[in-house]
Amino acid sequence: MLFQTQQFLVFFSVVFTAYWTVPQARARVWILLAASFYFYASWNHWLAVLVFASSSADYVIARAIQGSDDTARRRMWLTASVVGNLGLLAYFKYANFFLDSLESALRAAGADASLPVLQVILPVGISFYTFEAISYTTDVFRRRAQAERSLPNFLLFITFFPHLIAGPIVRARHFLPQVRRPKRWSWSRLELGVQLFLIGLFKKVVVADWMAAFADPVFADPTAFRTGTVWIGAIACAIQIYCDFSGYTDMALGTAHMLGYKLVRNFNMPFLAANIAEFWRRWHISLSTWLRDYLFIPLGGSRGGRWKTYRNLMVTMTLGGLWHGAAWPFVCFGALQGLWLVGHRAAGEVTDRFHKIALLMAMPPATALRIAATFLGFCITLVVFRAVSLDAAGVILGRMFAAHPGGGTPERESIFCTLLGLGALSHALVQSRIWPGVLRKLPPPLIGLGYVALLMAVLLFAPGGEKPFVYFQF
Repeated sequence: MLFQTQQFLVFFSVVFTAYWTVPQARARVWILLAASFYFYASWNHWLAVLVFASSSADYVIARAIQGSDDTARRRMWLTASVVGNLGLLAYFKYANFFLDSLESALRAAGADASLPVLQVILPVGISFYTFEAISYTTDVFRRRAQAERSLPNFLLFITFFPHLIAGPIVRARHFLPQVRRPKRWSWSRLELGVQLFLIGLFKKVVVADWMAAFADPVFADPTAFRTGTVWIGAIACAIQIYCDFSGYTDMALGTAHMLGYKLVRNFNMPFLAANIAEFWRRWHISLSTWLRDYLFIPLGGSRGGRWKTYRNLMVTMTLGGLWHGAAWPFVCFGALQGLWLVGHRAAGEVTDRFHKIALLMAMPPATALRIAATFLGFCITLVVFRAVSLDAAGVILGRMFAAHPGGGTPERESIFCTLLGLGALSHALVQSRIWPGVLRKLPPPLIGLGYVALLMAVLLFAPGGEKPFVYFQF
C-alpha cells in the first residue's frame, strides 16, 4: 500500500475519520493498532503476525528487565531481546547472503561446495522495526526509559503505520508519551500535516521518479552511454534516493501529524553539508543517531585514542552499510563512508593546528567549494551503493573518470536541469530563511491555492507508473 496511491488515500481517509470521530483515547489506540496491522498485512498477513509476535516478546522482556534488580538477570533478558531481533534480521535478510559468501569462499579455497538456497520472503521494513525494538529494550536496561505497561501502547509504538515500513527509526521515550497523551483536534496541525504530505508527494512522484528515468538506464547498462551521461546518471541517482526517502519521511510525518503524533525529523538538507561528518548529521538522522548511540559509543566512541576512534568509525559505518542490504556493494559503501570519516577526522586534526587554514576554509567561497566536493564525493560513493555488483560499480566509475563515447542521455537533459535547478532554488530559499517569513504573511486562501497547485503539479508532471519507495527493500 504505497503512500502515493489511491488505495492509501482511501485507507487513510477511513482511518482518519474513524479516529477523530471516536472520542475515547483507548479506542483511538485500538483503531490505529488495527489500521497498522491491516496496513502491513496488505503486503503479507503472515509477516504481519510475525511483527506483532516479536513485538509482544520484546514487551514481555522489557517488563522482566525493569522488574529485576539482579544485573546478571537483566543482562540475560537484554541479550535475549538483542539476539532475538538480530536473529530475525539475520535469517530473513542475510541468511542467503552469508551462505552465498561462504560458498564462494570455499570454492576459492578449492573445495567443491554447494550450499542450499533458502526460500525466504523478506519482511518489508524489518531493518527499521528491529532497530526500534533493540533501542527500546536497551534503554530500559540502561534505565533511560520505563518499560511500557500497556501492550497495545507498545505494539502501536512498533507498528504505527506511518513509520512502520521505512522509518524514521523512532525511540520509545519519544513516542510512548504521545500515545498516553490525550489528542485534541487542531486545524493548524492538520494544515501542517497536509503541507508535509504534499511536499513529500511532490518529492517522490515528480522529482524522484523523474530522476529514476535518468539513473535507471545508466546503472542497467553503463556501457551504452557516454561519460557525461554516466555522470548525469550518478548525480540523478543521489537526488532520486534523497527525494524518494525524504519524500517518504515527509509523508510519514504528515500523516502522523494529522493523527496527532509527532515523528522525528530524518533529513536536514544534507546536500548543503560542507563535509562528510556534517552530511551524516543531516542524512537519515534517525539511523545516524541510532548507530552513534547503540554501536559507536558502546564500542568506545572517541575515547581511547586516535586509532581506536578510527576503528570504531570503520566498524560502525561498515555495519551501517550492511544494514542497508545483504550484498557486498552495501558493505563496501559503508566502508567507504568510514574511510571518508576517518580521513576527515585526520584532516581536521591537522587543520586545527593551523589557525589561518581554518579561517580560510570558513570563508564563503571555500565553504561553497567544500559543499560541492562533499556532494560530488557522495555521488561517487553512491555508485557503489546503487550498482548491482562491485564489477558493475567498477565499470560505471571507470566511465566516469575516463572519456568514453556512447549514447546520449536516457531522457531530455532539459528536464534534468530543470529539476536540478528547482532543488537548488528550494534549498536556497530554506537556507536563507526567507520562505518561512513569506509563508506566515500569505493569506490562507492563497496558501490553499498553493496546496492545490502543488497537487496539480504532481498530477500533471508525474512520469507515470507506481514506483515503490527505494527504502522499502530495507
